[in-house]
Amino acid sequence: MSETELPFACGMPPLRAHLRSTPEDFQVEEILGYDADGHGEHALLWVEKRDTNTDWVARELARFAGVPPVAVGYAGLKDRHAVTRQTFSVQLAGKPDPDWAAFPHPEVKVLAATRHSRKLKRGALRGNRFVLVLREVQGDHARAEAVLGEIAQRGVPNYFGEQRFGREGGNLVAARAMFAGRRVERSKRGFLLSAARSQIFNAVLARRVEAGSWDAPLDGEIWSLAGSRSWFGPERFTAELQRRLAEGDIHPSGPLWGQGEPPATGEAGALEREVAAAHADLTEGIAAARMDQERRPLRLLPKALHWRWLADAALELSFELPAGAYATVVVRELASSTPI
Repeated sequence: MSETELPFACGMPPLRAHLRSTPEDFQVEEILGYDADGHGEHALLWVEKRDTNTDWVARELARFAGVPPVAVGYAGLKDRHAVTRQTFSVQLAGKPDPDWAAFPHPEVKVLAATRHSRKLKRGALRGNRFVLVLREVQGDHARAEAVLGEIAQRGVPNYFGEQRFGREGGNLVAARAMFAGRRVERSKRGFLLSAARSQIFNAVLARRVEAGSWDAPLDGEIWSLAGSRSWFGPERFTAELQRRLAEGDIHPSGPLWGQGEPPATGEAGALEREVAAAHADLTEGIAAARMDQERRPLRLLPKALHWRWLADAALELSFELPAGAYATVVVRELASSTPI
């Protein structure tokens, strides 16, 4: 199921607009959630890149510092067609810092450098801040204001964005081929397994959006704790759980498929097993890869959501999302966007 086929929580989007008219219209700033400790053999770099991908920047930093690519770490991949700011670590192993200001690529700037005692690990971030500009906006502005208010209050379905599936869903096609026996480079297996799990998750979430239960409990629900990968349940839905749900401390969850049975029971478990049965080629391949059952929140609550109308039929949005969430799934509830 492609992103355009996934059901909406707020009805059909009230606007049509262009997103990413220029890289400057899609700005991302990483939030690590901790500061450098000021000592150690790793240089911790705050880097701005424009219209380049994270892996390429990491390789070029290694080349510039005269270290192997494995010596460079980063917390997460950032959009290529954007202006992004994120942290990289470079293990210098007793070497002095090079002149980072002399980094030879004009589309990449090292804004700050300090020392840190550990390599930056994938996933070691709290979230990202976004500033997006929609151009050539057409549609019902009053309805758009109402949808934005609903998103600020209720959130949006926490779909995996199309980036997870590759161009024209190529990662999912390749995952199915891998499960059917095609040999795949070890470095690519993780991406393909993630695409397969994401497809099953999106299918479960789509069913719950259609039923109106993506932000409400079902019998046998498993709850995700906000800001962590922890989950608990199933258990009786109490007034205390209702309070925590209303405050955004917990969210209903869906499966990141793995070996064994998913922990959800009752109505929630039956729905997940029905969707899994419809994607048996994916679930069997994931289980054969010995991945564990994990959970992901069904609800995404953007923090600090603000918007303002600009001149020339443009709309600026700013918000903060937790790690692993996609800005495009926020925008899709508001506007049908056509990348340029």
